Amino acid sequence: MDMGFLIDPVLWSSTLLCLLLHLLLRRVLLLRRRGGLAPLPPGPYGVPVLGALPLIGAAPHSALARLARRHGPIMYLKMGTCGAVVASSPSAARAFLKTADAQFANRPAVASARDITYGFHNMVFANYGPRWKLMRKLASLHLLGARALADWSHVRRDEARRMVGGMRERSAAGQAVVVPDAVVCALANMVGQITLSRRVFDSQGTASNAYKDMIVELLTGAGLFSVGDFVPAVAWMDLQGVQKKMRDIHRRFDEMIEEMLAEHAAGAAERRRQGRTDFVDVVLANRQGDDGETVSDVNIKGLIFDLFTAGTDTSSIIIEWALAEMLKAPAILGRAQSELDRVVGRDRRLEESDIPNLPYLQAVCKEALRLHPSTPLGLPHFTFEDCEVAGFRIPKNSRLLVNIWAIGRDASVWPDPLEFRPERFLHGDAAKIDPLGNYFELIPFGAGRRICAGKLAGMVFVHYFLGTLLHAFDWRLPDGEELINMDETFGLALPKAVPLKAMVSPRLSPPAYE
Repeated sequence: MDMGFLIDPVLWSSTLLCLLLHLLLRRVLLLRRRGGLAPLPPGPYGVPVLGALPLIGAAPHSALARLARRHGPIMYLKMGTCGAVVASSPSAARAFLKTADAQFANRPAVASARDITYGFHNMVFANYGPRWKLMRKLASLHLLGARALADWSHVRRDEARRMVGGMRERSAAGQAVVVPDAVVCALANMVGQITLSRRVFDSQGTASNAYKDMIVELLTGAGLFSVGDFVPAVAWMDLQGVQKKMRDIHRRFDEMIEEMLAEHAAGAAERRRQGRTDFVDVVLANRQGDDGETVSDVNIKGLIFDLFTAGTDTSSIIIEWALAEMLKAPAILGRAQSELDRVVGRDRRLEESDIPNLPYLQAVCKEALRLHPSTPLGLPHFTFEDCEVAGFRIPKNSRLLVNIWAIGRDASVWPDPLEFRPERFLHGDAAKIDPLGNYFELIPFGAGRRICAGKLAGMVFVHYFLGTLLHAFDWRLPDGEELINMDETFGLALPKAVPLKAMVSPRLSPPAYE
């Protein structure tokens, strides 16, 4: 029988596949011409299963900045089974955090943050919705807004006085000051008084240093790119030990919060008798919103967690980096102190009311926030829906990372971006830039509806406590040390890998320290 008329099965399958691919390609091109299907952003190829995860390394902020130089300011990476889009320029950040703000207002369910945030029941990691809005409203009105900050100025003044006093004692004893230890102790006590009417530590020492180390460990662990977050099938294995570490930190932190809440409840009658209220009192009295939404007891614990973590270590990090940069550049340190002497003098301590008259100090703080943002990749955003941003298709269930660190070092935006040069904020277009989310060249607190609720408080803390340290003391490195280690430790925050130590000596008249 003649079989020549039959088609080889392999040839038939190949022909059919080519036809289907041709039709699919035509359909894709047609949809693109009609505006129905935008392309994915460019990005690197990864490896099987893990995708681009191996390209991230131990310093994701700098690795992603290098990849962005190759692939562009809007970049898409497939990491495990998840997709992530990275914005690495001011215009890219604006496209996501302003134009597409509503689509990216949620947070991903990061396994490393689940335990420490009480199952995402805090304000920072909660998804956008009525309860988040209520927590945000309470925090803004009664703790972090301009009026509330003014009401608590006396607490900041008292804790700054105590901090300076402790450092003066170390100076008299010939001991070096560990900058983050001293600042975190002061800030934790300040947050404790405002939130729960109590100081957390009597003075800087073993307990406050252990607290600081716990916060650093927490923020470092929570910022890791955990394999389990991107490959859920292996999440139960906790390959990097992140979840185990976070559960241990959560247990210790929760014990501290429970103890403080019990003490707070026991003192309620005395506070009422004295006519005093703190933030937790206000939340308890206003825990039900107009729409019927309620802040639960777990939400309150989550809020306290937010305030102690974001209110202490992040501000301390900026102050430490600023001092380290100025110790490397004595001329900058001298100019800042000369301005303080001219405006404040040496017969009294700095007051917050002096800050508007200290433009160079403000410029120093902006430059520290530009070069060393406390949250280098911000907090991750998440979209539950397909959307189009800046001409690119972003699939649903994608994370958004805004590389704040890369934006601050973008040579097309900042001349000599690796130089610490506060003068850049005194003249020209940069002089009008503020770090509060309105100028995407400098967004250390993020931008849009999920901008850090404590942005005003953060700026007050940094201005006042850094200014106080510069005004109250002369600074030098310990004997025998000539270089400052400027390495970073990546996490949700970006502290110095080696804490800054320095010798200080009083520079004000003795009555000013009382």
